[in-house]
Amino acid sequence: MSLPVTGLEDVSRETLTRLESYAATLLKWNPRINLVAPATLDTLWTRHILDSAQIFKLADDGVNHWADLGSGGGFPGLVVAILAAEKAPQLRVTLVESDQRKATFLRTVLRETGVTADVRTERIESLEPLNARVLSARALAPLPKLLEFASRHLAIEGIALFQKGATWQKEIAAAREMWQFDLITQGSLTDADAVVLKIGAVHHV
Repeated sequence: MSLPVTGLEDVSRETLTRLESYAATLLKWNPRINLVAPATLDTLWTRHILDSAQIFKLADDGVNHWADLGSGGGFPGLVVAILAAEKAPQLRVTLVESDQRKATFLRTVLRETGVTADVRTERIESLEPLNARVLSARALAPLPKLLEFASRHLAIEGIALFQKGATWQKEIAAAREMWQFDLITQGSLTDADAVVLKIGAVHHV
């Protein structure tokens, strides 16, 4: 089986088959519920799947609970769950998505791929604290709002992994006005202007 995109050479044939099943299901569902922008479908593997897969490697070994906020079409949380099935079977993955149709899509992919994750169809603000060791979000909200979510759902010793585009420096400056946090910036593998923000020790100013 040939790889649809470079950057996933370290996954098993079974994991790649699961990712391909996921991609096929997304292409089937997308015209009905707009899981991703139609203009990005031609670069689905690079723009969405590989972009999501890169953050899996940024988590510490032995992490037991990963929560993805605003999972939508499953990026990055569903990709994390698929990779974890092979590489971190102890990892419990929670996908938070308030839109019922998108939540149904997430459950459909999980069932078809045989991967386990907990889909929570609730609003992030009202969901009981998840106490996650890793918290992720992609294209969900500006950083100050994401840190508000992190203060509610991140374990004390946990880290947040937030993917941000070209305006990431402005978002950090705005967030520093309201929040204190430790920060490591990791360049994106799929976009020269984008980064992954690795954030911990979040406290309101």
